[in-house]
Amino acid sequence: MNRQKSFQNEEAPALYLVPTPIGNRFEVSERTLAVLNGVDVIACEDTRNSGQLLKSLGISKPLISHHEFNAASSVPGIIQLLDQGKKVAIISDAGYPLISDPGAMLVQEVIKEDYPVISISGPNAALDALVASGLSTQHYLYYGFLDSKPSKRKKELQSLKAFPWTLIFYEAPHRIQETLEDILEELGDRKICLARELTKLHEEYLRGTVSEILAVCEGLKGEMVLVVEGNTEKSTVTLEEVTQKAMQLASEGLKPKQAAAAACEGSDFSKNEVYAEMMKRK
Repeated sequence: MNRQKSFQNEEAPALYLVPTPIGNRFEVSERTLAVLNGVDVIACEDTRNSGQLLKSLGISKPLISHHEFNAASSVPGIIQLLDQGKKVAIISDAGYPLISDPGAMLVQEVIKEDYPVISISGPNAALDALVASGLSTQHYLYYGFLDSKPSKRKKELQSLKAFPWTLIFYEAPHRIQETLEDILEELGDRKICLARELTKLHEEYLRGTVSEILAVCEGLKGEMVLVVEGNTEKSTVTLEEVTQKAMQLASEGLKPKQAAAAACEGSDFSKNEVYAEMMKRK
């Protein structure tokens, strides 16, 4: 078990996860500036891009490269900096570190070494798009980028077809048309929102059905977020089937209430209904 009190000793070595603007530089908070000015070293994907951003913010700190291709060597180097008593921030080119960006291995190793990992609030394109999409925000699944290969992308979409939650994807402009075609084929003509160039001058939201957005998406540029309506079809699964699934999960080690909650996902039955049925069979 790892228990962290983030503000017990703010002078102690720690890893800070710091978001950067996704488009508009005024998204930078006072806390972000304070943290970046207060750390000893900043780890980033691309030292040139990040160097330009930090210069525009009046921040001058040593930069080190950390990305998915050098993690095996950069992670031990960052741990060594923490061992030396230094505070380290990790930033991405845009948005939140670790969200479709490198850093997961680093965070895991820092936690293993019992150093604090402190998250700073800030811009996130997925959530910006979700809350303005007009689709349900009660439950949602952030998926990130679908596979660039059509066959694998279709399999991924097939695995998501039954999910009742709103789905959030990132996509590149050169693939947006074929991705929408695959969504139409695998998920049907659902309601969607395509958000592009968020917080920038040419920010745009396209809300409608998949087929409607497909008809106008050719030539669109910029970084894109796709928010897709969850499956609204009524489930045909019976209470008996859901209860059997819950009983199986319970036999594998889940607590009864946890098993009921897991088994009822995607069905028309509540966890309380399933749990009550389970109790009848004890």
